[in-house]
Amino acid sequence: MTNNDIQHEHLLKKQHRRRSAPQLFQRLVFITIGAVLMAVGLEIFLVPNRVIDGGITGISIMLSSVTGWGIGVFLFILNLPFILIGYKQIGKTFAFSTLYGIIILSIATTLFHPVPAFTDDLLLATVFGGIAIGVGIGIVIRNGGSLDGTEVMAILANNKLPFSVGEIIMFLNIFILGSAGFVFSWDRAMYSLIAYFIAFKAIDVTITGLEESKSVWIISDQYREIGDSILNRLGRGVTYLNGEGAFSGDDKKVIFCIITRLEEAKLKDIVDEADPTAFLSIADIAEVKGGRFKKKGIH
Repeated sequence: MTNNDIQHEHLLKKQHRRRSAPQLFQRLVFITIGAVLMAVGLEIFLVPNRVIDGGITGISIMLSSVTGWGIGVFLFILNLPFILIGYKQIGKTFAFSTLYGIIILSIATTLFHPVPAFTDDLLLATVFGGIAIGVGIGIVIRNGGSLDGTEVMAILANNKLPFSVGEIIMFLNIFILGSAGFVFSWDRAMYSLIAYFIAFKAIDVTITGLEESKSVWIISDQYREIGDSILNRLGRGVTYLNGEGAFSGDDKKVIFCIITRLEEAKLKDIVDEADPTAFLSIADIAEVKGGRFKKKGIH
């Protein structure tokens, strides 16, 4: 390796460090916000009303109620083994982000514990607590971390059990939330199920966004009219693909495009106006990258 090569390599490393430092700071800021939001959902809404969440958090709430110790202590202790497992199985970035998030969550729950509940209305506490927890967890997940070791546990169990990760998490949480009936009362267990469902949906919306992307496949003899309308009225690019009907053997044009959730209703109107008999398939997409696609509102 020549001196020029060595100098070039050092220069690339310095540029990488300069780029990664702001990204790391941004990640820590968002993880902090997410952990604090979850702490608000727990200590300001759910815990004072004896409503729990799923996963390690739910276990921590019940143990805190039984022992009188702070929730933050159990959140840190119970999640620590899964952080170590995550370090080995998933990577150091995930482990560091998760450890930082759990530390902030533990500190925040301790600081918020003396703060009186915003409301003693069970339904309001359940709804807003679930939203705060879901948004907080979603922000942390979007930034490469986690606030609950249940996901890591499910991934490891998935290798040995004939169930998916989602099914294992569901089974664990049904058991944990059901246990709230014995620790608190059965009406609190039912409210806990509501809080968990709300948090689950809030996580989904936070991760995917309100403008979740969707792929669209359309087969119609009026493909040109439909394609032009999508381009002019939605401002979305379309791709025409060549297809062949397996039964008829006829050549078909297939329209492919990407839209957002907010544009779905308008696209259906466009297709119905041009060809009510057209074949239309719409599917969710986890991520879209490249090309000319940009998320935006309906025109």
